[in-house]
Amino acid sequence: MLQKPRSRGRPNSQAERERERDWGRGAAEEAPSTSRGAGSSQEARSASSQGSRRAEASPEVGPRSQQQLELKVAELVQFLLIKDQKKIPIKRTDILKHVIGDYKDIFPDLLKLAAERLEYVFGYKLVELEPKSNTYILINTLEPVEEDAEVRGDQGTPTTGLLMIVLGLIFMKGNTIKETEVWDFLRRLGVYPTKKHLVFGDPKKLITEEFVRQRYLEYRRIPHTDPVDYELQWGPRTNLETSKMKVLKFVAKVHNQDPKDWPAQYCEALADEEARARPETSGPAPSS
Repeated sequence: MLQKPRSRGRPNSQAERERERDWGRGAAEEAPSTSRGAGSSQEARSASSQGSRRAEASPEVGPRSQQQLELKVAELVQFLLIKDQKKIPIKRTDILKHVIGDYKDIFPDLLKLAAERLEYVFGYKLVELEPKSNTYILINTLEPVEEDAEVRGDQGTPTTGLLMIVLGLIFMKGNTIKETEVWDFLRRLGVYPTKKHLVFGDPKKLITEEFVRQRYLEYRRIPHTDPVDYELQWGPRTNLETSKMKVLKFVAKVHNQDPKDWPAQYCEALADEEARARPETSGPAPSS
């Protein structure tokens, strides 16, 4: 079984930048394929025999870094959480098409790690609907308390999980993100701006109109961009209903890391928590 790293020291600034970039872009650098032939001293021998051996063997895939594996598992977890929100069975073919890609050779390992994370972190058990059906469902194994439900994106509507992901993207990218970057990330989860989605209907309308109308998001055009681009920020309702710390915990759970592994965001979230706990003053302090 693949091992899951768990760094707990304060990461250096380079590692921090890498994690922010990977969450924001949602794309890990793919490892190159490295096919190896026979030994150099054997190159002159029987070209037809070597060709037949290569044809029989499956293509050799280059090694992936632990970070690449972690990002792929996190991507799979998010995909499963989104797909489950209408309680429609999740097809293996959809998982392979939208998430796994060139990682098919280790799909069982990735699925096992994603299942463990879903159960032990989010309280969902991934089960196959029927034997050999290649379709899966998530079973809620917890009775969530209010805060846990919020961190899991479990607010009783199918769109909350998507909203939590977008809020996480915005926060991890410095509280503002280009719309094009949001779609670059969501495409990897099978959510496209120009395609109707089984759960979300019209995803672009949902994010750029519904969430904006509900004041969860702010959506504005970026001046002097060609082609035209827009940016997204948290809206006032988000700041009332959740917090930077809760969203950071959601991001950390998806990536199987600690919120402190992102020092800049953690400090910002901590300052936000302290500001919320501070009593509001109605006027200047009385003079002694």
